[in-house]
Amino acid sequence: MLTRFRVEGEGERSSMAENDDLGIERTASIQNPTKPSSSIGARVRATHDDDEDEVRVSLRPVLPHSSSDLIHQEAARALSVMDSFHQPWLTGVELLDDANRNKHVLPTGLEGIDVLLGGGLREGQLIEIAGPSSSGKTQPLQMQVCLHSASCIADKGSVMFLDTCNSFSPNRIACMVNQFSGPLFKEAKERRLERIMSSILCQPIYDIFELLDTLHQLESTLKHTVKTGGYKICLLIIDSISSLIAPILGGKSPQGRLLMVSAGIVLKKLAHEFNLAVLVTNHMVGGEGGIIKPALGESWKNIPHVRLVVSRDQQSNVFTATVLKHTMRASGRTAKFVIHN
Repeated sequence: MLTRFRVEGEGERSSMAENDDLGIERTASIQNPTKPSSSIGARVRATHDDDEDEVRVSLRPVLPHSSSDLIHQEAARALSVMDSFHQPWLTGVELLDDANRNKHVLPTGLEGIDVLLGGGLREGQLIEIAGPSSSGKTQPLQMQVCLHSASCIADKGSVMFLDTCNSFSPNRIACMVNQFSGPLFKEAKERRLERIMSSILCQPIYDIFELLDTLHQLESTLKHTVKTGGYKICLLIIDSISSLIAPILGGKSPQGRLLMVSAGIVLKKLAHEFNLAVLVTNHMVGGEGGIIKPALGESWKNIPHVRLVVSRDQQSNVFTATVLKHTMRASGRTAKFVIHN
């Protein structure tokens, strides 16, 4: 039997819903006419009169009433994650052995950046690259570094790309791979391109809550992979981390900052336990005296192991990378590099 539900007092109307035993509770998807593309989950309580062909229902939302409730829930989970993140005590010998055996360096293919980082992105570390926002048709420089790193490292292992800005460009990566391939035969180039593109996993992420869920799912997947000896993810890229975190910061509530710190801790935990290099991008904002600096404030700047700022000489295709923070190298060092179009 098909029954038309009418929602009272909510300004929303459902589509036709199938119900063969009225008078019970069931879950329905209720569409909001003011936002045609959206729907809300609701618990429906239906009552029916045999003389009527319409059923009146009352809604009790299943999901939280507001984003504030969602932030409260995620903040509570964040505290739980932080409480559970206790690394065992290790001797210096054990740490050195782990670094030599498991924490390899992954070259980005960008000579200047690799020189600054001591060979490339180090597994076990969270690396941040900050740069100015894009202008016109120009892609953000930090995003170009991510794509270049992905195309180079995917030739050696799997890369996971969490895309928050619709920045992942398979065509751009294909061009980079073809440049790396040099004078190979066409068939060899095509096989290499297919192998590299098959090693890059891309997933869109739209908010901080989806990011945290994805990271928890990734942790479970990596644990299973370790047990079964499956494929190894070498590099996790988030472009950009600031587009997810900036919307939850601000105001007097500390919960946004707590979620930000929690995301950083989870990323460092994944990097350390599963020997990943984690590369995230950030944008620049104005600071005191008009000096630009990486966004996300003081609470974030202490989280990454490594922080780089990249800039471009407007008169040439030469870029500059500057070390703001590094666990093993001096800050303030700079190097030039080139990304070919």
